[in-house]
Amino acid sequence: MTTARAKRPLTRREFLETTAAAGTGLFIGFHLPVARTPATAASAASAAELNAWIHISPDDMITILSSEYEMGQGVLTSIPMILAEELEADWTKVRSEHAPTDSRKYGMQGTFGSTSIRQGYASLRKAGAAAREMLVQAAAETWGVDTATCRAESGAVVHGPSSRRLSYGQLAERAARVTPPDNPRLKDPKDFRIIGRSVKRLDVAPKVTGEATYGIDVRVPGMLTAQVVHPPFFGGKVKSFDAARALAVPGVRHVVEIPTGVAVIADDFWSAKKGRDALSVTWDAGPHADLSSARISTLLRELVERPGLVARSDGDATAAIAAAARRVEAAYEVPYLAHAPMEPLNCTADVRADRCEVWAATQSPAGTQQAAARITGFPPERVTVHAMMMGGGFGRRTQTDFVADAVHASKAVGKPVKVVWTREDDMAAGYYRPVGFNKLSGGFDAAGKPVAWKHLIASAPLRVGQNGMDGTAIEGAANLPYAIPNVYVSWARADLPVPTHFWRSVGSSQNGFITESFVDELAHAAGKDPVAFRLVLLAGHPRHHRALKLAAEKAGWGTPLPAGRARGAAVHEAFGSIVAEIAEVSVNGSGAVRVHRVVCAVDCGIVINPDIVAAQIESAIVFGLSAALYGEITLESGRVKQRNYDDYPILRMDEMPAVETHIIAEGDPVGGIGEAGTPTIAPAVCNAVFALTGKRIRKLPIGKLT
Repeated sequence: MTTARAKRPLTRREFLETTAAAGTGLFIGFHLPVARTPATAASAASAAELNAWIHISPDDMITILSSEYEMGQGVLTSIPMILAEELEADWTKVRSEHAPTDSRKYGMQGTFGSTSIRQGYASLRKAGAAAREMLVQAAAETWGVDTATCRAESGAVVHGPSSRRLSYGQLAERAARVTPPDNPRLKDPKDFRIIGRSVKRLDVAPKVTGEATYGIDVRVPGMLTAQVVHPPFFGGKVKSFDAARALAVPGVRHVVEIPTGVAVIADDFWSAKKGRDALSVTWDAGPHADLSSARISTLLRELVERPGLVARSDGDATAAIAAAARRVEAAYEVPYLAHAPMEPLNCTADVRADRCEVWAATQSPAGTQQAAARITGFPPERVTVHAMMMGGGFGRRTQTDFVADAVHASKAVGKPVKVVWTREDDMAAGYYRPVGFNKLSGGFDAAGKPVAWKHLIASAPLRVGQNGMDGTAIEGAANLPYAIPNVYVSWARADLPVPTHFWRSVGSSQNGFITESFVDELAHAAGKDPVAFRLVLLAGHPRHHRALKLAAEKAGWGTPLPAGRARGAAVHEAFGSIVAEIAEVSVNGSGAVRVHRVVCAVDCGIVINPDIVAAQIESAIVFGLSAALYGEITLESGRVKQRNYDDYPILRMDEMPAVETHIIAEGDPVGGIGEAGTPTIAPAVCNAVFALTGKRIRKLPIGKLT
């Protein structure tokens, strides 16, 4: 993760010099917030990095350069939509591209945390409005009229009294010399004609025709291809290796040890793979050769009983549970999970005597640049990074281990080298969602009202703050929305050698399952309908209440189902959005769970593109359901047991349920949508399984019921 470097505010003169330096046409740079980083409000406010641009060329084409990177979530359409709305652009003349990597100009460049629209919406609107007013002023000056008599519409400025018209392309060069307004007038949302519509994505055509270039597609002159053998043990290292058989494979050019393992470098991928298969490596297993999933589970179960860091304490949950007329207790366990993106991790690097060039399918171009600079010793400005299209990321591509492999290999042989990790490489030596064990207790008073909730969490950390608390471990747990007077949430840190990293929806992927399963347990213990029980407790959270009620209504909650089917419900807030899901399931004779239908209600505030919202919900459900049914990384004798999709399955097309997404468009605030649909699918399915079979699933994955 990277942090933008704070600079003094950009002066008006510097802004004008920047736009003038762009050459022909109007080229406007503007700042997007850096609130994604752990920076203070003051430093964020004073940041002067320009990390998105509007370029209007003489041929009327409008190009948006953005430091948010496309991995299927639609950001290269959503960001231009916001700008084009305020700009009054002709959408048919708008295109978008990834911005080049330049931290001095663009600040932090990375895409994660469902922040692209959440953090950028206000600034994007302001930038589009500023460009519009500059174009209007340029037209007024050309005609010698008052700006009040001019209006912008569909990529042109029109003079009302005379009906004269100049296109943006005709005005661009003159507009570039106009002083940008400090506070441009924003459109009334009721007048939006682009925002809120399901316009076609700008990246669909090049992807369908094969013109889009993904990281794995990169070819550069003189390029070699490498496979890197990494230690199979966490904390392991190379003791020795014999390269003779590998070098005998046709096409293999080099076998070199690099800090991350041993690289077999060849003319092409197949030769590199065959050479790697022939390579003999002796490993120093390191201190964790006896690590196993069973040992980790035992450690977590012991750790959860010890005092942890307090994340929330309302009232006295311990005393209230002790005095409760009825108590409910349960333990929940979640496994390590792999990201398993469809496109294998890859990076191409070309290290020269005085510079380095990198092509990578990365969520963090700035992090990639910094990693390459550290390895080569070059200043960042001498490292050029080309951020390519990504075939899935889910947090995994914010890491730079695969980048390091390529830079080290190229540096070692003095030629451009493409490194491609196999999926087995990533499964065995990658980064994983943390494992966790949770102990929950609830209490009811004599009237059957829930009066206490206690949630003890023990898990591996992701990001620990100065107070020792990992905010990701408690997200989705500490902000429990239910009206229960006594709530206690704590976290105990499990220091384990297995590398962990952000996984789609991060801590909410665990805590959404746990909290929504346990509140379902409380509902059944109270003899209440699970949806009605939740709605009563959500009276103080109208957005949650509305989303759950809508999903239940659209799913036909309470109406009869065919024999052998049942419904389950869940609602959760993540990344500023609230998502409720109702899952309809069956269980066959062999115990396999089948999800037939998922009805979802999503409140993500302002909706930029409804079709993209629906697509992201469907995507999140596929991702979360794959994990709920099958996902599990297990360890034995210090090694990961899973290797590929055969033993770490993802949902197949014939297993995909019908998904209905109902969008609640209620205006502010703007919520993230790329991850918000993941946390609710596991509990909705598990709650449906309980309703059908009476079996409560408290440990994932679901697998086959026995």
